[in-house]
Amino acid sequence: MTASDSDPYVHGGAQATESSTLPLDDGDIYVRQDGPHDAPALLLIHGSASSTRSWHPMIPLLTGTHRVIRLDLLGHGRSAKPADRTYTIPDQARRVGAALDRLGIEHAVVAGHSSGGVVATALAEQRPDLVTAITLINTGPSLDALIAPESAAINLSQWPPTDEQLRWFASTGFSREGYQIPQELLDDVRDMTPHTLTTTMGATRSYLQQRPLPDRLTALGKPLLVIFGQDDRRWRSSSASDYRAVPGSKVVLLPGLGHSPLLEDPPRTATPLLAFTALHTPSAWTE
Repeated sequence: MTASDSDPYVHGGAQATESSTLPLDDGDIYVRQDGPHDAPALLLIHGSASSTRSWHPMIPLLTGTHRVIRLDLLGHGRSAKPADRTYTIPDQARRVGAALDRLGIEHAVVAGHSSGGVVATALAEQRPDLVTAITLINTGPSLDALIAPESAAINLSQWPPTDEQLRWFASTGFSREGYQIPQELLDDVRDMTPHTLTTTMGATRSYLQQRPLPDRLTALGKPLLVIFGQDDRRWRSSSASDYRAVPGSKVVLLPGLGHSPLLEDPPRTATPLLAFTALHTPSAWTE
């Protein structure tokens, strides 16, 4: 169940990693942990059609001060992909909370990329005792901020898709054409099933239709950091200002970066994240 694991494109000598598969009631969840176990917990939640791998380049920048926890949401990565389970945002958040309980985590700063930020918000709604602060990275505040897709949808009747089809599908996830998308991220999409791909993406839309994130976050009263690549081709970066309605929120725009700043420029993404977490970390770890 537990073993060390190496990251295929982590650079900079990250600490040894512990990986495990947690058997939850409605499916196994894959979890990775990096950094000192006695350090404050920082939970990272990936976006749609992705996995823990999307955070790999960030890990060496975060483990000096945090116990970094990542997991593959049900239907993604190395977690189970059952066809007879629900993939709603509240259900995904419930599973995340159950996984943290299994790990003995009582408090965590939670960061989510794209739709992972939607799951992070739902987790805070369900478990305000667990979530101490929230960081959203290129998470659209509402469906009004969604940019009409430039790339064609994957033909689900011809599964699995080719690398060329996947690159075209994923191209708007980055600020510039020609960005070399890591093969591992293409494989993350291919390893999903047509059902889990369409159902999980639809779940995000449904959750945002019910209530915009700034309204939800205002009700929560949690410290909030919003990081947004200014050249996002999926969500209007100007919509990041919607989060300023949340009392005490901080919004950081990153010029020249797109929807995935955690991959395009990990140091520029980590800098505001670490400054934010330092404000919500026990003093013994910030001196």
